[in-house]
Amino acid sequence: MPFQEFDLTALASADAYKLLSGVVIPRPIALITTRSADGVDNAAPFSFFGVLSHHPATVAVGVEPRADGSRKDTAQNILTTGVFTLHIPDVALADAVQAVAGPSAPEVDEIALNGLESVPGTFIDCPRLSAAPVAMECTFDQRLDLGPARDILIGTVRGLFVRQEAVNERLHVDPEKIDALGRLGGAVFATTRDRFSLG
Repeated sequence: MPFQEFDLTALASADAYKLLSGVVIPRPIALITTRSADGVDNAAPFSFFGVLSHHPATVAVGVEPRADGSRKDTAQNILTTGVFTLHIPDVALADAVQAVAGPSAPEVDEIALNGLESVPGTFIDCPRLSAAPVAMECTFDQRLDLGPARDILIGTVRGLFVRQEAVNERLHVDPEKIDALGRLGGAVFATTRDRFSLG
């Protein structure tokens, strides 16, 4: 079967993004809340993220800069305050995920602006979204410098919160109760509702 071949080192950045975001699918979405040094709450989704380790519990997220090259509020707040809360949104939060993806000025509280309910953090000083089935309260660990295209931020998970009915006494998580939202290319999303088992 023939393949198309691409030299990613020779492609324009936008073209490399289109290809990578189109083939690494579905990607889980990190709906991240932060708080600025001035106390303004921020929320934004990122699908360039993943869990890197369970011991220590470690996550990484790639935050693209604004069109003018300046850091987005999420990256700036994490680097300034050293904390963030990473949520796994469910399908019911899809509209909210899309809403908070839009640009807002740093002085705008995006959680309040979009009518999202939150509670204070338990392990860190950062709000946690009440409607998300999963939340991880994280402390910032390090930034990987891969160039201007993205801040790669690594954090340690201090506290994990899972919707009560989604995890049993043996710590097995029920994906149906999480109903996680995933991202494909562009503004196309996916669910985890179509599943099968092997073996």
